[in-house]
Amino acid sequence: MDQTTLWLIGGVIIAFVGVSLFIFAIVRRLGRHNQDMSARIEENKTGQMAQMQQLVQLTASLEGRLRQMSEQAGKDREEMNRTLAERLDKVSQRMGDSLEKNTKDTTASLGDLKSRLAVIDVAQKNITELSGQMMGLQDILSNKQARGAFGEIQLNDLVSQILPPSAYGFQAPMGNGRRADCLIKLPNPPGSIVVDAKFPLESYHALRNAEDDGQFKLAAARFRADILKHVKDISDKYIIPGETAESALMFLPSEAVYAELHASFPDVVEKSYRAKVWIVSPTTLMATLNTVRAVLKDARMREQAGVIQKEVGVLMEDVGRLDDRVGKLRVHFHQAEKDIGLIETSARKVMSRGEKIEGLQLEEAESPAEALEPVQGKLSVE
Repeated sequence: MDQTTLWLIGGVIIAFVGVSLFIFAIVRRLGRHNQDMSARIEENKTGQMAQMQQLVQLTASLEGRLRQMSEQAGKDREEMNRTLAERLDKVSQRMGDSLEKNTKDTTASLGDLKSRLAVIDVAQKNITELSGQMMGLQDILSNKQARGAFGEIQLNDLVSQILPPSAYGFQAPMGNGRRADCLIKLPNPPGSIVVDAKFPLESYHALRNAEDDGQFKLAAARFRADILKHVKDISDKYIIPGETAESALMFLPSEAVYAELHASFPDVVEKSYRAKVWIVSPTTLMATLNTVRAVLKDARMREQAGVIQKEVGVLMEDVGRLDDRVGKLRVHFHQAEKDIGLIETSARKVMSRGEKIEGLQLEEAESPAEALEPVQGKLSVE
């Protein structure tokens, strides 16, 4: 073989050796890589196993927590159901009590409403009856005779309520043949006073219903004339010298007529004063009658003054006898006090003698022999 061939064979061998070394290096590297891969796979398996174990532990822990949460949720649900049941019972009880109370209140309110409606019905009936009575009163007052009777009845009621029966008389006969509506019996002076009831209602209504100055003037003149006529009649008929007082009373049974007279007709009132006729209304008549009752009481006291003086004299005699008896009783008390003092002195003396006697007994008990006994006993012990 020539040298070239040898070089070629040597080159081929060198190339084959290099390729073999290269393949060996590659195989070796692949083996290392496989080992690394196996190690990594083992590590991954180990990590996965650890993760699986952690996952199992987490799952078990989660199941325990879920179980606890379920149990706690069950307890909470039971507690909530119990609380809701209790609250529902309380609410139901309160609603029942409230409904019962509301029912009772409603029943009571209905009862009160019925009673009030009954009272309203009675009041309505009374109003209806009063309306009828007012219509009847209008009919009565439209008649002069009935109006006079109305004034006399009102006068009768006032006088009989305030004065004693012996102090008045109705339709009392007078010395001139007249009859007084009321005669108040008073001692002289001033003497008995006549009260005559007058009711000038027609002229008063005409005065109040006047629509213009002309009608008002006519009605005022008529009202003034009626009042003055009544004043003159009373002065002429019921003021009798030696039998009655120097004045008389004219009774107007209406406060409205009396107020209108004093407010709008002072001249008429002045003329009645000069005629010694005093015009009174129901209110002023009550005040006058109370004054009359005081006068009657004073007169009765004066009549009984002698009897009272006599009784006071007898009373003073009784008081004198009582004073004498009290003096005698005081003497007895002083003597008794003196006797008690003597008794106390004797008692003190007795107590003093008893104490002396008690002292003598003690001295006799303590003889010389008895006094030496404690000393001898002490010496024998020593």
